[in-house]
Amino acid sequence: MNKAFLPMALSAIVSTAFVSTLYAAPLAYVPNEKDGNVSVIDTETDKVIYQLPNKGRFGKKIQAVAIQPDGKKLYVVVRDKNAVAIVNLETQKQESLVKVGDEPEGISISPDGKTLAACLEEENAVSFVDLATSKLAHTTNTQGRNPEHCEYSPEGKWLLASNEESGDVDVIDVATHKSVHLIKATKHPRGIGFSPDGKLAYIANEAANLVEVVSVGDWAILHRIPVGLRSNGIKVSHDGSRVYVSNGGDHNISVIDTASNKVTATIPVGKRPWNMALTPDGKKLYVANGRSNSVSAIDTATLKVIKEIPVGQLPWGVVIQ
Repeated sequence: MNKAFLPMALSAIVSTAFVSTLYAAPLAYVPNEKDGNVSVIDTETDKVIYQLPNKGRFGKKIQAVAIQPDGKKLYVVVRDKNAVAIVNLETQKQESLVKVGDEPEGISISPDGKTLAACLEEENAVSFVDLATSKLAHTTNTQGRNPEHCEYSPEGKWLLASNEESGDVDVIDVATHKSVHLIKATKHPRGIGFSPDGKLAYIANEAANLVEVVSVGDWAILHRIPVGLRSNGIKVSHDGSRVYVSNGGDHNISVIDTASNKVTATIPVGKRPWNMALTPDGKKLYVANGRSNSVSAIDTATLKVIKEIPVGQLPWGVVIQ
């Protein structure tokens, strides 16, 4: 069967097991904030093959998504319900809705797959959900105001939360569920990424148009790297040699060489690029373009866009499994 001719109606009802068999490449999940649904892209053909839910939407406003390491469940922030929807990817149906607190936006799953952290913008807190029970386990107050993005360190010891209003980043000790340090960022920190060895954190500063390189442990700012206008998203390559930075105002991606801490390439994409994801082999980078209602697929060898993929309205980001 030619995948290109699979009817959309059929793809909307087949099970994920069937889809996984038919589509051997990893799938990319794109939350469409305004539509309240998730577009699912086959990363081999770079086409949308179905959406979640099959009918309707998760809510009036959705934002971040995360996926379990085993690829069985997808987690979707439903902001208007102050909750995270848990979606079974085999049945393609929502299993439950976990209330996490006031105005969640960014989420992250711990490296061991046991816990989900959600940043609560209006509550000035981070909530932790036990994924075995699908219940809220802890809530940690942040020192900063309006935490937006949450990111676990690779070994799961730390959780960083970028605070939009106060312009700083909370460092939360995962073992104690306490904020133990506050990194004074330059201006309006947003996206966060860690080096694979967990020794460095990269923080995009949207209002300052730069990326700060932070030493993990002592939390000192080692470098400030100028990038593009309204830098917001961060993705570190699997080998740690590059950091990709989405520049919402310039409609492009800055590529930082981590050996020199300099921008070595700039890739034009759609309007207001934001959160990104890499395929497991690192050969493609997918960028959500919020104002173009599209996702740019980038060849990381040539650093060129190979496909502009139409999705829903106001795509917030991408996760790949």
